[in-house]
Amino acid sequence: LDPKFEGYKLSLEPLACYQLGLDAAVAEVQLRDDQYTLDHMCAFGMYNYLHLDSWHQDNVYYVDQFGRVMNLSVTLDTALQKPREVFRLPTDLTACDDRLCASMHFPSSTWVTLSDGTGRLYLIKSGMRGSSASEKWEIVFNEELGSPFIVAHSVSFIKSDAHSLAILLLRVEKDELNTKGSGFHVTLEWVTIAERREGDHRYEIIKRRVLQGKSVPHYAAIEPSGDGLMIVSHKPFTFMQSESDKIEENDDAKLSNEKKDPLYYWQQTEDDVTITVHLPQDITKDDIKIHFSPDHLCVTLKDQPPLMEGKLYSSVDHESCTWIIKEDKSLEISLIKKNEGSRWPELIVGDTRGELVMDPSQCSEIAESLMHLTSEVMNPNPEKENPPCNAQELEECDAFLEDGASLCRFDGNTLKVTHTINLGSNQYLFSVVVNPKEMPCFCLRHDVDALLWQPHSDQPENMWEHIATFNALGYVQASKQDKKFMACAPDYSYAALCECLRRVFIYRQPTPLATVLYNRKEGRQVGQVAKQLVATLEANDPILGFQATNERLFVLTTKTLFLIKVNSGN
Repeated sequence: LDPKFEGYKLSLEPLACYQLGLDAAVAEVQLRDDQYTLDHMCAFGMYNYLHLDSWHQDNVYYVDQFGRVMNLSVTLDTALQKPREVFRLPTDLTACDDRLCASMHFPSSTWVTLSDGTGRLYLIKSGMRGSSASEKWEIVFNEELGSPFIVAHSVSFIKSDAHSLAILLLRVEKDELNTKGSGFHVTLEWVTIAERREGDHRYEIIKRRVLQGKSVPHYAAIEPSGDGLMIVSHKPFTFMQSESDKIEENDDAKLSNEKKDPLYYWQQTEDDVTITVHLPQDITKDDIKIHFSPDHLCVTLKDQPPLMEGKLYSSVDHESCTWIIKEDKSLEISLIKKNEGSRWPELIVGDTRGELVMDPSQCSEIAESLMHLTSEVMNPNPEKENPPCNAQELEECDAFLEDGASLCRFDGNTLKVTHTINLGSNQYLFSVVVNPKEMPCFCLRHDVDALLWQPHSDQPENMWEHIATFNALGYVQASKQDKKFMACAPDYSYAALCECLRRVFIYRQPTPLATVLYNRKEGRQVGQVAKQLVATLEANDPILGFQATNERLFVLTTKTLFLIKVNSGN
């Protein structure tokens, strides 16, 4: 983070912009009258119709109104070829009334997952893509999977010697039961498809699991190993269970509800600890063996395994420790603390079978010691030097529409959440694939800046790594009321956003200056500057797709594909 970042300087350097007229218009699907909610708008109305193939440099795809998957592969800007057809969807797209836009994803350098928007999923073996002499795309799986969906993400991996693909399908479905709210819910179906036998080349569905939530996820991606799932969403998602799972879970719940009584009770003063254990009927004094050592306790009855054994929380004066059998047939053990005055949070380290009993005076003493951390009133003394927060300092563009998005990781085997992070005011901005073998990165607003995070599902200790910062981008983008898409270069050299119509804004990372500038106000030299560039496209049609590579930006409208050269190749 750069606390001395001075903002972006508008640069008037011309940007080379190339445009290609399309043979046929992009297969845009307008929202119908019954798709009126914000979720429909987020999922389908703001859909990015241009798909970037991260496995092959400067390769973009879109689907045109004839159901053709068109590809533009760029090597030289000055020798651009027209987009070419690489595949044609077998179905007539216009025949389906409730269809969505066609969608695709590239799980590996040789596989494509594709949906025609009618509820049919295609797995395609594409061979090596990216060169004009690429192989013919071959369908290896083609099945109707219920109501229409869009492909949100997919991964390709080897599991138990069989090639597998996991695909995430997004749907916005009508709530039959719940009449409150918008009347719709969002489902993410996680489908796993695997080769039947090695070398068989026939694929079948081996698992279908469904998560349900009340908002369209900002980010949803399957881990490269196919073992987990990460979702950033405004409202939480949960797995929908099948009936057999529910029965098993009920049995588990019954077991955990039958709470056992504590094995022993213990109390403490500043000087000693007293333990009380209820003894079985037939136990006599001779059956009890107790071994005291400075930091260890062992209690055995008859020839059974030890009743209590383990390391004590703190040291005791073991020679002064005693035990007696009381009249009510209970065993009382007294331990003398070595460090007087210390309060023990537990008796035997890691043993949860006992219960600490406190007398009322101890309870009030603890409450009093914590008093300074709590208060009845929100801001008890607002005249103090530093009030907790001054809402007047926030500008209108800093007010977040959505409070409390969260990032969750789900385990694919237990279907339970393993990590939850409340993002609070760290607004989600966009995602980008930096390395196609890893999960997509997501960019979050942190105060005025925008920080890029790379998930590492295989590193529990470092599951989200901060890999890049776009200075002040969080603040800058908030003022762009008409923004539609945001992106950044996989090498972080620039970030870009486009409005619904014509204008594209590019924010470069700071670069050293050839000549030294002097900041008179602060009386210091300025060694580097960050540039902002603005491109205005010659187009009257709305922008439908937007993708960034290290060298160029691709912008798609209904009838034209624009290329903006941002960085010159090395």
